Amino acid sequence: MTTTRHPATPTDRIPPDGRTDLPDAPPPVTVTGLEVALPDGPVLLRAGSLTVRAGTVTALTGPSGSGKTTLLRALIGDLPHGARVTSGTVSVLGQDVFTLAPDALRALRRHRVAYVGQDPGSALNPRMRAGRLIAEVAADRSPAAVAALLAECRLPETLVHHRPGALSGGQQRRLALARALARQPDVLLLDEPTAGLDNALRDEIAGLLRRLATDRGVAIVLACHDPRLVEACADAATVLGAPAATPGNPTGAPARTVLPAPAAAPAADGLRATDLSVAFTHQGHTHHALRDAHFHAPAGTATGIIGPSGSGKSTLLRTLAGLQTPVSGTLTWHGEPLPVPVRKRSRDQQRRIQLVPQNPLGALNPARTIGASLTRPLQLHRTAGRAERPDRVGRLLDDVGLPRDFAHRYPHELSGGQRQRASIARALAAEPDLLLCDEVTSALDPATAVAVMELLTRLRTERRLTLVLVSHELDLVAAYTDTVHRLDAGRIHAAGPSGDVADAEER
Repeated sequence: MTTTRHPATPTDRIPPDGRTDLPDAPPPVTVTGLEVALPDGPVLLRAGSLTVRAGTVTALTGPSGSGKTTLLRALIGDLPHGARVTSGTVSVLGQDVFTLAPDALRALRRHRVAYVGQDPGSALNPRMRAGRLIAEVAADRSPAAVAALLAECRLPETLVHHRPGALSGGQQRRLALARALARQPDVLLLDEPTAGLDNALRDEIAGLLRRLATDRGVAIVLACHDPRLVEACADAATVLGAPAATPGNPTGAPARTVLPAPAAAPAADGLRATDLSVAFTHQGHTHHALRDAHFHAPAGTATGIIGPSGSGKSTLLRTLAGLQTPVSGTLTWHGEPLPVPVRKRSRDQQRRIQLVPQNPLGALNPARTIGASLTRPLQLHRTAGRAERPDRVGRLLDDVGLPRDFAHRYPHELSGGQRQRASIARALAAEPDLLLCDEVTSALDPATAVAVMELLTRLRTERRLTLVLVSHELDLVAAYTDTVHRLDAGRIHAAGPSGDVADAEER
C-alpha cells in the first residue's frame, strides 16, 4: 500500500477544537503489515499498513481485485469465507478485531463502526420500509430524526414508506448510508459509496462525508474508483497494489483498441417500447417510476440510458427484461409482440434478451462456484454440449478478463469488480442477441471499465449484438453508444446521437 496526503489542507478541513484526533490521541484505525489470503489460494490483500485519524477521510484506491473490499471487511473482522490473516494486525478504536469475543465484536459493529458494502441493497431487509430500516438501528428513532437522515442523504421524505425493491440502485445506496449514519458511528467504512450516482449526487455525498469528518470527528475510510470523489473529500489516498497478471488480462490495463461499430439495422428491427408506465403503491402512497415512456434500440446498435439517480433507468431496463410488469404499454421485438412478463416469453425469447443487473450478486448464486453459474445457462439454453462446457466456461472467463481458475471460486471470494465481470460472462453464456446492462462499469477501475466496454464493442461487431447501457459515466456513454435516451422523473426528455445528448447533459 502507498499512502499520499493532499499537499495542502484547505481551511474548511481544519478540525475544530476539542476533537479526539489530537497528536497524543491514538488513531481510531491502525493496520500494520496486514496480508489476507485464501488457504492454498491467491493473496486477496498484499501486506500493507494504514493509519486513519478521527475527523479525516481516507480513500482506498487501486485496480479491481487489489483488495480494497477485503481491507474494509478486515476492519470489522469479517473476512471473506475461508480467508485468513497470514500476517499483520488490525486495531479499531483500540481493539484487535480478530481477538474480540463474538459479543464484543457485535457491539463494536452495532454502535461504533458502521460499514456500507458495495452491494448495499443485499443488506436491506426487502420486507421492511425505509423508515423502519433506519429507525431499527438509530440512536434517535423519532420520525423527525429519520426524516432528517433521509434529507441529509438526499432522499425524499416520501420514500419513508417504500420498501427497498421499489427504490433505484442509487436510492438503495443512500438508504444504506442513512442507516449507517443513524448509529452515530465513530468509524464509517464505505465501499464505492457513489457507484451508480449521477455527478450532482456524487458531489453532494462528497460534501456530506466532508461535513461528517470535519463537524462530527468521524473517521471515514472509503474504497473508490472515482478520482473526482477522492479529490473532493479525501484527506489522504492509499493506493493498493495491482492484482497479479492473468492470461485473460496480462497487464491489468489493456490498451484501448476502438473497433468499428456495425451498421445500424432498419428502424423496424430491434426492441421497441411504447407508452410504458410503471407505478409502485405502498399504504396509499404511489410512486410513478415510468410515465408513458417510448424507447427504441435498433438491432446491432448500442443505446445509452442516462439521467439522475431515481429517474427510472433501472425500472425501464427491468421492464424490458420482463422482470417488472408495467401498468400500461407494449413491447415489440423485431416488429413482433413481445410478452412483458418474462415467464410468458418463449425459451428462445428468454435466451435472446439477457440482463446484467447493477448488483452482480443478483445474477450469481452464492452457493455455486463461478463455473457452475456459467454452466447453468449453457445447460438451460443448450448452447454447448456436456463435453464442450468446461472449455466454454474457460473461454467466457477469458472474454471478460478473468483467469480460468476462477471457475472454482465462489462469488464471495471475488472482488466487486471481478463479480461484475463474472455476471457479464453469465449473461453472455446464453449467446444473447440483446444485452441489457445496468451500471456494469460503476464498480470498476477506469482501465477495467474500458476493457469491459471494448469487450462489449467487440461482441457487437462479431455477433451483431444489440446493447442497451444504463450509466452515469457520460464519457463512456458518449464513446461507446450510438444514441442516448435521457430519463428524468420517469419520462424520456431527450433522445438522439450520443455525443449531442452527452454534451447537452454536461452543459
